[in-house]
Amino acid sequence: MANDWIIDVLADLKAYATKNGLSALAAQLDDASLVAAAEIASLEGRGPETADWDVGNTERNHRWFATRARA
Repeated sequence: MANDWIIDVLADLKAYATKNGLSALAAQLDDASLVAAAEIASLEGRGPETADWDVGNTERNHRWFATRARA
């Protein structure tokens, strides 16, 4: 996935925001990460059903982004 790097950048930004008490920014970065993942999947010819995240499952999404942030 050539565009996957942006997900990692957003995860790093979210980690920084969380660590520094910028909770509103961290929440917005979560949303931005979901949008980025959806658009990347669309560009690569994959639908949302094949993505590693789930728009309707916030807890699963948080776990998914947490594992990406640790990678």
